[in-house]
Amino acid sequence: MGFFSFFSRDKKDALDKSLSKTKESVFSKLAKIIVGKSKVDEEVLDNLEEILISSDVGVETTIKIIERIEKRVAKDKFIGTSELNNILKEEIAELLNENGGGETSEFDIPDVNEPYVIMVVGVNGVGKTTTIAKLAYQFKKAGKKVLIGAADTFRAAAVDQLSIWAQRVDVPIITQGMGADPASVAYDTVASAKAKNIDVVIIDTAGRLHNKIGLMNELTKIKKVMQKIIPNAPHEIMLILDASTGQNAIEQARQFIKATEVNALTLTKLDGTAKGGVVIGISDTFKIPVKYIGVGEKLEDLQVFNKYEFIDSLFKS
Repeated sequence: MGFFSFFSRDKKDALDKSLSKTKESVFSKLAKIIVGKSKVDEEVLDNLEEILISSDVGVETTIKIIERIEKRVAKDKFIGTSELNNILKEEIAELLNENGGGETSEFDIPDVNEPYVIMVVGVNGVGKTTTIAKLAYQFKKAGKKVLIGAADTFRAAAVDQLSIWAQRVDVPIITQGMGADPASVAYDTVASAKAKNIDVVIIDTAGRLHNKIGLMNELTKIKKVMQKIIPNAPHEIMLILDASTGQNAIEQARQFIKATEVNALTLTKLDGTAKGGVVIGISDTFKIPVKYIGVGEKLEDLQVFNKYEFIDSLFKS
């Protein structure tokens, strides 16, 4: 059993499977560093530090975790290596607790008495388009009326790809074609959502990072025009990151956070990587809740991030 039994068996199995490469990488190495050791000493901690960094937890977050374990070792005088797994699990859980979010497993939105607007940002190739489709699918499945706005009008085929996905999940989409003004698409989408009492609006945006000032200006313009219709829009600015890129995902997050006020994160492609530790590093580095994780290619494989279930899967023997 996990901390809580939020997840269905299928969801839990999908999460376990998606973290299997990370778990194998961490725990096979962990087993080696404690062979012949009876207690957690400086050598064990140095090796543990190396393992966490190689799993893309990140240097700063790893140092925090090691310092916490060192304090426990100093306080308790003697900690056996057999206890290391549990201590590591507890300290990572505590770290994720400090960063908020991740307590539920339901696709839900706050009660805002207006269409809830999610503006999606992220570079091309991280799975932005498919994540928007999966998100629309999951919200629709949860009984919400969903509308998509195709405001990534700079990239060839971006609008077409999103339109195909919208048709596949049977969710309406507002488009103006490639080269259209992104702010105009966002305005039309939000206006339509308000007129039709839509519950959730998902606005796609361009993923260009080569010109941060241009990106910042564009996202600011999109926000301003949406606020003419719904003053509190966007309620959520969600950054999509590819977990398999490890530390590069942390650098992308840093750049986007400089460009706009990101308040939610989605980590994709956890199923194909041994770098699942990046979820812990990103959450700790930016103090922004990880809201969703991608654990496979199917529409059902976007999950609400539940930190308790994530830690249980990561440390399951």
